[in-house]
Amino acid sequence: MNQRLIASSALASVLALGLLSGANAADEKAGSKEKCYGIAKAGQNDCANLSGTHSCAGQSKADSAPDEWKYVAKGTCAKLGGKSVDEAKKTAGK
Repeated sequence: MNQRLIASSALASVLALGLLSGANAADEKAGSKEKCYGIAKAGQNDCANLSGTHSCAGQSKADSAPDEWKYVAKGTCAKLGGKSVDEAKKTAGK
């Protein structure tokens, strides 16, 4: 009985550590990346678009659609010819 308790405790610890490291990775990505609208190639967007026609990555239908976005290194969006979320919303009339 004690062996089962030890094994299940060890498994729970490993799973908890995995969840914590995933949260740290998301925090790092959010800090060093920004959403850049209008630069994604067809099928290479990172998530839902502004117009709400889809809610998943990889579903953009056209290259450089103004309501589709990709994560880029912070500070590089304008250099790539893209727009911030605020600029994209103004262009889309939202």
